[in-house]
Amino acid sequence: MAKTLERERFHFPTNLFLLYPHFSLPTFPTRDPLKCAIKLLSWLQGMPLILPKSDSIQIREVWNDNLEEEFALIREIVDDYPYIAMDTEFPGIVLRPVGNFKNSYDYHYQTLKDNVDMLKLIQLGLTFSDEYGNLPTCAGATDVDDESHSCCIWQFNFREFNVNEDVFANDSIELLRQSGIDFKKNNDDGIDAHRFGELLMSSGIVLNDNVHWVTFHSGYDFGYLLKLLTCQNLPDAQVEFFNLINMYFPTVYDIKHLMKFCNSLHGGLNKLAELLEVERVGICHQAGSDSLLTSCTFRKLKDNFFSGSLEKYAGVLYGLGVENGQGAH
Repeated sequence: MAKTLERERFHFPTNLFLLYPHFSLPTFPTRDPLKCAIKLLSWLQGMPLILPKSDSIQIREVWNDNLEEEFALIREIVDDYPYIAMDTEFPGIVLRPVGNFKNSYDYHYQTLKDNVDMLKLIQLGLTFSDEYGNLPTCAGATDVDDESHSCCIWQFNFREFNVNEDVFANDSIELLRQSGIDFKKNNDDGIDAHRFGELLMSSGIVLNDNVHWVTFHSGYDFGYLLKLLTCQNLPDAQVEFFNLINMYFPTVYDIKHLMKFCNSLHGGLNKLAELLEVERVGICHQAGSDSLLTSCTFRKLKDNFFSGSLEKYAGVLYGLGVENGQGAH
């Protein structure tokens, strides 16, 4: 009975091997039969598997007291789900550099550096997926009836930013307040940035050629991550910034850059998601929800506008560039 139900649920083609006697299946790096079945179906269809609406997606809130156990989960799933969509929330842009700049790229980088050096990260969202867009499932999910069907994404909350002491852009902080971020809770229960950087370094998601980072207009996102990883200010020279990006995040896709090759698509992430009919899960302007929207939008954009590898579009952060031509597609 169980086998019959599984066949009906996944619609496996029973005559596949009769039609193609020399047909060989791919191997998947997991021992979970359900995960194998899902991956196989996605592979056969050649497109991402759309999760049933009845399945829930849990945004796992990460604080100081559960940081270690959540990183333990991440270390377990990164090999099977090496596409990582990332988003950050930070206190806005408060500084604009003055002086003469060689070009707009140098001006934008100096603006990024000045602000990232001065300000502090508030929230980081990470969404993991496989090459077909499937999300990981995690044991220990809460508020769901069936843990095995709870897909998980992560939202890390940091303690360093203090709204009563630190510099910030008023409109940015007000927007985050309206989106439900509790700055006092972050101060009381949030993650220590230095400890996070240590765990990130040993997590398997950085310094890994097999991991693909997916972002939207992400210069600031990577700036804050580099600050966490190095415990230093960003480099003075933009070329050194890109050298660090290439070392810690060898493969990066910035959707804002990809849009230039998609029939002149324009606008922000929310507008693009609306155009591509991607539905949001969670609250806008919270990093976990935004990272999931980034992941789903990337998959839809790739399926609709690109065929084959995206490798030639990798390594570019929208609005930035370096003299040696890297990222100048």
